[in-house]
Amino acid sequence: MTIDYKLLTPGPLTTTEAVKREMLVDHCTWDDDYKRITREIRAGLLDLAQVSSDGYTTVLMQGSGTFGVEALLTSVLSDDDRLLVCTNGAYGLRIVQIAQRHKLDVVTYDEDFANPLSPDVVDNMLAADPSITVLAVVHCETTTGLLNDIEALGAVAKKHGVRFIVDAMSSFGGIEIDMQACNIDYLVSSANKCIQGVPGFSFAIMRRELMEASKGLARTVSLDLYDQWQAMEADGKWRYTSPTHVVLAFAQAMRELVAEGGIAAREARYTNSQRLLVKRMKNMGFAPYIEEKLHSPIITTFLYPEIEGKAFDFQSMYDFLKAGGYVIYPGKLTEVDTFRVGNIGEVYQEDIEKLCDLFEEFLKGNS
Repeated sequence: MTIDYKLLTPGPLTTTEAVKREMLVDHCTWDDDYKRITREIRAGLLDLAQVSSDGYTTVLMQGSGTFGVEALLTSVLSDDDRLLVCTNGAYGLRIVQIAQRHKLDVVTYDEDFANPLSPDVVDNMLAADPSITVLAVVHCETTTGLLNDIEALGAVAKKHGVRFIVDAMSSFGGIEIDMQACNIDYLVSSANKCIQGVPGFSFAIMRRELMEASKGLARTVSLDLYDQWQAMEADGKWRYTSPTHVVLAFAQAMRELVAEGGIAAREARYTNSQRLLVKRMKNMGFAPYIEEKLHSPIITTFLYPEIEGKAFDFQSMYDFLKAGGYVIYPGKLTEVDTFRVGNIGEVYQEDIEKLCDLFEEFLKGNS
């Protein structure tokens, strides 16, 4: 089947032909060549996080990004830990849901979806409750596209001596993150986001001493990060059947990230596309849901436009755009009607121009 459209979504996303071709090769999970690729990926992820293997390590885990978050939470938190989860979107709320399902000791700071997380509020909460041992936040909330200040939040965590978890699912690889500078103890992300691979595994990067200290804490078998890490440290082998085709595609995607100029170059491409998108969409009457200064370059949420005399039909617009070569994302808010447009993947400014031309054509035909 031939797909003749691009995905303007936060992942899965449009990948290069070279990434797709890598998945045409069948690999044995026990093969030394395959295990070498796993080792190279793990080392490359540390480079992208601007840390070394002396103090940090990484482990890959089968499944989507949510599998990775659940694996982390259920593998590194003990019964003595108390977790503060900061939420200003659906993905922060999902962390809370996972913690509650496993009966972890969890408290929340719930911010309005249109507002960034406040380091001052977190500071006050940690000061008022010294039993809190771990802080968890989402870096880029793809519910809205809002970017939270993980450097400031990390400084607060360090001040109070609590461990810091960052869900960098839709930002890692597309926005420069210095784990040490941000005081991040644990970072989790996924193969099918800004590194521009395909869905199939997630990964966690963390301080080596904290990985070692997590031995025996896991609440599950298949999502046990420590046991998975031990197997990979030994010779690069995944414990259970790994997504071999996805791993090969990811290795190629990492090579392409380097060839593009690294994270800084990719972030610049995403940023330029996002700014162009907002400019043209505002000119057509599509207002962004959040303030422009809060936007990430990853995805932008727009309010439904007001069309005089008729209701706005998202499905009709979606079908029109798809027929023109682009797929966008529905909104994830409940109190207002929105839709979202992503800038990550093999998407360039010419795609944004073409997309906006289609929006204009749709509005003219429905005015």
